[in-house]
Amino acid sequence: MLATDSDPIVAIATAPGRGGIGVVRISFGRASESVGQLIEALTGQALAPRHASYVPFLDGKGEALDRGIALYFPAPHSYTGEHVLELQGHGGPIVLQLVLQRCIDAGRAFGLRLAEPGEFTRRAFLNDKLDLAQAEAVADLIEASTEAAARSAGRSLDGAFSRDIHALVEETITLRMLVEATLDFPEEEIDFLEAADARGKLARIRQQLVNVLAEAKQGALLREGLSVVLAGQPNVGKSSLLNALAGAELAIVTPIAGTTRDKVAQTIQIEGIPLHVIDTAGLRETDDEVEKIGIARTWNEIERADVVLHLLDARSGMTTDDVTIAARFPTGVPVVRVLNKTDLTGFPAAVTSPDDIGSDLREVRLSAKQGDGIALLREELLRIAGWQAGAESVYLARERHLIALRAAQEHLTLAAQHADQNAQALDLFAEELRLAQEQLNSITGEFTSDDLLGVIFSRFCIGK
Repeated sequence: MLATDSDPIVAIATAPGRGGIGVVRISFGRASESVGQLIEALTGQALAPRHASYVPFLDGKGEALDRGIALYFPAPHSYTGEHVLELQGHGGPIVLQLVLQRCIDAGRAFGLRLAEPGEFTRRAFLNDKLDLAQAEAVADLIEASTEAAARSAGRSLDGAFSRDIHALVEETITLRMLVEATLDFPEEEIDFLEAADARGKLARIRQQLVNVLAEAKQGALLREGLSVVLAGQPNVGKSSLLNALAGAELAIVTPIAGTTRDKVAQTIQIEGIPLHVIDTAGLRETDDEVEKIGIARTWNEIERADVVLHLLDARSGMTTDDVTIAARFPTGVPVVRVLNKTDLTGFPAAVTSPDDIGSDLREVRLSAKQGDGIALLREELLRIAGWQAGAESVYLARERHLIALRAAQEHLTLAAQHADQNAQALDLFAEELRLAQEQLNSITGEFTSDDLLGVIFSRFCIGK
């Protein structure tokens, strides 16, 4: 624990701006002997633990700055695991700043300072009130942009993700014990690994990890969403499609080619997954300097996209210019050909698979203007995202969690390869199991560097 992690800290714990209620929170750290003195200086009386008391919030002269509810939570039964005081008063910015400054002035002799972003939750982690995955879920719950994401963050905060990780760690530790026992006692006639079904245990661990990784991927989708870029020649209906997907008139639609000069972005939800849909300038050769800038920005967005929707006019299909555009799409990024204006061709809205059209891409025929086929496109985006129906019970996950799970998966794969070799490979088997365990432990924070903690908690808001 760093020296600053034991300082008494204070911050406004409610969002900036005006509100009905504002909260100033103090966590006392190592200054536990000053709790009673500071409480009396701020409220003029002693407080019963975990009891709401209506009190004045006093300035240095003993006059009331505000009146509200004071709550005192003795350690370890508090959010941070330390003695905590919360002053819940009126939510005006000025009065909250006055109460905050009064707390700092009254606690200066005890080293009370303003909290850094995420420092209260960091204290909760360091004092074993939350593991690291749960602490991250606090920020994810605050930042959730959909109901599904909020529910999944709540499951992570309740420990669903952590319990699955701990179960994997326990199984891995048990297997490590068997392997290392064989290494320590090679002269024993009984083969510990065969008798204990070590290969079967490893296979079960690997399958459990596959299941956890699948849920984590779903959770990452809920948290991050997909960046979907609408690309194509001018006047193929990109802006109309953005409006149809969003259900609102966000982009200007005219029959004049080149109307969209810069990107227009909108976040929509499909099955709770945030889709960041970006309408871009039409791709064509032009002498217009402003349009050239817009086209350059379009290619920049395409390079960063998770999915590219290549819009075509259904009446003309794939033209020579469209072939040139498609050749520039980055490799590895899923592309869906969207044949818009199908209402003008006499063909119904439909999704065609690559085998049906002799292509390596799926095609969606739709009419953005009429709304026909929009549901088919939404389903196709869900398919590309890998979303599974009925996944409401997933837990929210971050990219670092996926990286750690994939790394653990690689180490377990190598462990399985060594397990199939001769006895000389047992030490490599044991080492891969140890490395897999370290990766899993990094998710919950049992094996995590201080640098990583600094990055994670610095992204929290002040007061949380």
